[in-house]
Amino acid sequence: MASSTSQSTTTSRKRIVVVGLGMVGIAFIEKLIKLDTQRQYEIVVVGEEPHVAYNRVGLTSFFSHREVEQLYLNPLEWYKQHLQTSSLTHHLSTTALSLSPATKSLTISPPPSTPSLTTLPYDHLILATGSRALLPTSTPGHDASGVFVYRTIADLQSLITWSSDTQIKGSTGVVVGGGLLGLEAAKALMDLQVFGRVVVIERNGWVLSRQVDGEAGALVLEGVRGLGVEVLTRKRVKEVECDQGEEAEGKEKKRVKGIRFEDGEYLACSTICFAIGIKARDELARQAGITCAERGGGGIVVDDSLQTSAPDVYAIGECASWKGQTFGLIGPGVEMADVLAFNFTQAHLHTPRVFKRPDLSTKLKLLGVEVASFGDFFADRDGPKELPPTLRRELKKSGGKAEVKALTYKDPFLSVYKKYIFTSDGKYLLGGMMIGDTTDYVRLVPLVKTHKELDIPPSQLILGAKKAGDDGDDDLPDDTQICSCHNVTKADLVAPLKSGECTSLGDLKSCTKAGTGCGGCMPLVTSIFNRTMASLGTEVKNNLCPHFPEYSRADLYNIISVKRLRTLPDVMREAGADADSLGCEACKPAIASIFASLWNDHVMSPAHHGLQDTNDRFMGNIQRNGTFSVVPRVAAGEITPEKLIVIGEVAKEYNLYTKITGGQRIDMFGARKQDLLNIWKKLVDAGMESGHAYAKSLRTVKSCVGTTWCRYGVGDSVGMAVRLEERYKGLRGPHKIKGGVSGCTRECAEAGNKDFGLIATEKGFNILICGNGGTTPKHSVLLAKDVPPTNVIPIIDRFLMFYIRTADKLQRTARWLEALPGGIDYLKEVILEDRLGICASLEAQMQELVDSYFDEWAEALNNPAMQERFKQFANTDEGQPPMEVEIDRGQERPVMWPREDQGGSAKADFKGLRDKWSSTTWQPVLEASYFQGADDLPNGISASIKRGDTQLAVWRIKGKYYASQQMCPHKRTFALSDGFVGTDPSPSSCSSTALPPSPPSTPPRSSSPVTSSPQSPTSSATPATTTSSSCTTNPSGPSSPWISCPFHKRNFSLTSGSCKNDNELSIATFDVEERDDGMVYIKLPPVDELDRELGTKKWMVKRGEAGEGQFRELDELNKSKGVEGKKGRRGRKPGASEAGKEVGKKLVEAVGGGGCGGPGLEW
Repeated sequence: MASSTSQSTTTSRKRIVVVGLGMVGIAFIEKLIKLDTQRQYEIVVVGEEPHVAYNRVGLTSFFSHREVEQLYLNPLEWYKQHLQTSSLTHHLSTTALSLSPATKSLTISPPPSTPSLTTLPYDHLILATGSRALLPTSTPGHDASGVFVYRTIADLQSLITWSSDTQIKGSTGVVVGGGLLGLEAAKALMDLQVFGRVVVIERNGWVLSRQVDGEAGALVLEGVRGLGVEVLTRKRVKEVECDQGEEAEGKEKKRVKGIRFEDGEYLACSTICFAIGIKARDELARQAGITCAERGGGGIVVDDSLQTSAPDVYAIGECASWKGQTFGLIGPGVEMADVLAFNFTQAHLHTPRVFKRPDLSTKLKLLGVEVASFGDFFADRDGPKELPPTLRRELKKSGGKAEVKALTYKDPFLSVYKKYIFTSDGKYLLGGMMIGDTTDYVRLVPLVKTHKELDIPPSQLILGAKKAGDDGDDDLPDDTQICSCHNVTKADLVAPLKSGECTSLGDLKSCTKAGTGCGGCMPLVTSIFNRTMASLGTEVKNNLCPHFPEYSRADLYNIISVKRLRTLPDVMREAGADADSLGCEACKPAIASIFASLWNDHVMSPAHHGLQDTNDRFMGNIQRNGTFSVVPRVAAGEITPEKLIVIGEVAKEYNLYTKITGGQRIDMFGARKQDLLNIWKKLVDAGMESGHAYAKSLRTVKSCVGTTWCRYGVGDSVGMAVRLEERYKGLRGPHKIKGGVSGCTRECAEAGNKDFGLIATEKGFNILICGNGGTTPKHSVLLAKDVPPTNVIPIIDRFLMFYIRTADKLQRTARWLEALPGGIDYLKEVILEDRLGICASLEAQMQELVDSYFDEWAEALNNPAMQERFKQFANTDEGQPPMEVEIDRGQERPVMWPREDQGGSAKADFKGLRDKWSSTTWQPVLEASYFQGADDLPNGISASIKRGDTQLAVWRIKGKYYASQQMCPHKRTFALSDGFVGTDPSPSSCSSTALPPSPPSTPPRSSSPVTSSPQSPTSSATPATTTSSSCTTNPSGPSSPWISCPFHKRNFSLTSGSCKNDNELSIATFDVEERDDGMVYIKLPPVDELDRELGTKKWMVKRGEAGEGQFRELDELNKSKGVEGKKGRRGRKPGASEAGKEVGKKLVEAVGGGGCGGPGLEW
């Protein structure tokens, strides 16, 4: 007998054998691979089906596409990849024949891929054998041809083959069983479109009897019948009557003729699908002498750690019997897999996890009817199974009995039924069910799971008499006190919304303090907020953009994580409004950030590069003149003289403007794209790495010197800050993250206004969180006191990962905490008390990201494909300055942008040039091989081309070429080829959805010399989207893409050249094609004519355009007082001269005219 030698005999790895490659089996394997960062285990999985793990929940979709691969949970390449990296071996079409716990071996049928293999030794064995569909074997005729079950791909393929018989067309198909699976099977029979009638047989008085009560079931019944499915209730099958079919292999084969019921009635039919339940597959365990349940559906008995009665043998999923229960839903099985994978990999560092009572909530759409049940949905019938801890303690103390009350709402006109079950005092929601309208499901399930005490009457959760969000505030007078904690009136709330000072609920809370006390006023505050915004024609939503009208950033994070999506097309297919869309400038960087937070692939890898905002795309902040800043990491501000010298030498060699940042490091400005690699190499060779100043990631952990030098220090603030920055460097999140560590309460590091901050105490560190500077400063709040240094890391790990998982797009931690239900008290429960049972998962996920860190600069230096992207022009090595420079305080910097009234924007009719050229000819500009692979990438591939003095941009996107001028006319910058490519969703998918955040249209011109330019949409601390009853579609057709300028997100059609969000702007576009000679050709006018209209020298911003400097009068005043050039300034009495007052007034006016590109100071 051939066997596979245990891996543990040849290496330090232990072998885990998994029996069953279903949804639970693969969930365990995925979680084990993710958590086993030390690679302690070799995994061997045995599956008896010929397919890898597939989505059994989505079986019905197989009838539409009939491609098994579309149901695979992971592609075949995933298994090949993990064979190399994680020692995962899978055997298909292989049956586990017997198990010997004594010898720790499993006997199997020879796998087709390895015919000599018959025995698998193991160190640990996981039984994930699932269940089998029940057949009523005592019913005569149950084995006739035409009888099926609905469980596997093979079952569906058999049903499809059977239904193709001409005798079946027009006959009656029957489903026995009116549960979840039965209604799915009924839909499958309808989808085959061969049966004249589809009939469901249910022995109870209503369908879905395990999920809903009789009244709800009757409503479902009504909806199902309305879709053409007949349902017979209170019917029991006595016999399957058969015809004697044709002879097969010497035996007469029986064929279904009809069903005889116990009441004597008869139903003629050709096909029967039994969906009457499942039975745990425990035969392998029984044969091995492992304890199994004898009653009910059987099952392998497991304890809270999921171990069976045999050492090192575990059971998970539908085959496991926990406290006398088996679970037929995928959710509990995945939870089992999670617990077991954690205990195998993390229990030696943490307390082992135990399996707790699972959440059996379900939300489905069955035959077009929305159905949901959640929590203890039969608590009014069977008594409550679980009570909130506070109530449980009270009952125990008083000796009372738990009582519940149900609140029911039924709308026969809209076919809506809701029943919510509460504790008798109405303080806690225990569970419920919904039919027809399940919109509140996501909001109510957390109330049940967290045992959150309600702050509103139960009726407000269920009544349909009020409109959503209507708390009766419409008739309140303006002086009505809304928040008694901070004495905030309705007028106080409405005024900042109408003035535009506040654009989000978080802004409103921060500005007025309403809702930041006891929180009891928040429903009314929210209602006033929504109503006021609606009256202004805008409504703040957290859905990402029109491409994802149903999902927020947190929703997408969970979808991408659970479904393990790794590319934009995957996400569009699974969650987007238009599966073929290229996305836009709002969703692409958000999805890129989620990918980085989950998988930590290089931002310049082909699949992700086109999703990055310009800063991440070239790993440096893009500056006004199109050059980039370079910021090496200086952890905690600690740096050696040798590294300082290298930074100085680099800055001098490449003529870089240098400045010390507020985060205790050195910023070097003015690096050309083509010089970045050489600059990085010098820094990397000196032992430095990327500081991620360009990313929505950890920036710095600022520190004072603490006990290292300071006589007042009580803690080593530098040492802690270095450790924190080294741990979290490269960690990407919804927004930038900053930290600080102070060595004492003097707080020199300003840790109290950081996303996370530590202040040393005699006993350890106080941990503060969710503070920030910026446009709306926020002081941090205390999370934990006197934390020992060894406990600091786990707490911050949990906090940061919880923020990354749940925050909105571009939401700082301060705004996130303000919007978090329950605020800091709830967050403390989650982070410090593990209220949600996820602390271990948060820590493990953080550790995985920490372990996967690499220096992005160094990786680019070692990757030739990445290096090719660091060129200004693809067709020449020449460079061309995009803007003139001037000397300021001894350093070179770009000239100031002129204001709009000074000609800052180029408002020529560029799009009309297409019809005005004197002549055009096809000119070869670049080899087509440059664009190889473009059709598979989310942004295609772009190139900047130099022709004469003109800069052009060329794209290949989904098989088509596009070309335009390189200059964005808004600020006369030259970087369109580095922008986001986007498309609008299809018209059918964008009605009444949220439009993406976009710049305002150009305001009316003003004669004032301080007219402000439109503010960049990216400057908003909390992004808002406005709702519209129709979608903004591309005038060139739904397939026409647009390019979003990387500077201020002006979006231009690549076919018409028109600007989608500023009708005064446009760009010139050109015809472009690829020819058989391997070159890309653009149809261009003569070079001199092209340069005359689009030349760089003509349009680049030049010295003097912005007028005299904004400090001219101040400098003149200082000079007249003899100040200029002196080392110091003499003190003077309070008060100012008239001249000084006039200068101050003008300075204020100048600052007021600020904004992106404006003349004002950017504080």
